[in-house]
Amino acid sequence: MRPLDEKETAAVFEKLFKFTGPNLVWLKPTAEMSFLYGNSVLKSGLGRITDNVKSGDGVVVFSMSDVPLGFGVAARSTQDCRKAHADALVVNHQADAGEYLRNEADL
Repeated sequence: MRPLDEKETAAVFEKLFKFTGPNLVWLKPTAEMSFLYGNSVLKSGLGRITDNVKSGDGVVVFSMSDVPLGFGVAARSTQDCRKAHADALVVNHQADAGEYLRNEADL
């Protein structure tokens, strides 16, 4: 696969911003590996979430040390996350940094 040129890179990031907007989620260290293996995020693994995230919004998933881990879709709004049970699903997994390694043989 060839590297993207500047125009293509800008197009990718514009599309990502349309998908996620300012919606960010940070995971506790105990939930990072689970997410990187393709699993969704439970409330017990949620470190922080930006205000005004609505259910169904795209989110960028970070570690608590601000390392980007991947993307997901909010299963609950910010307000619902605060009231949710510890085992409630809060972010549905879409893509993560570990996918390349898991699918390397197919590329």
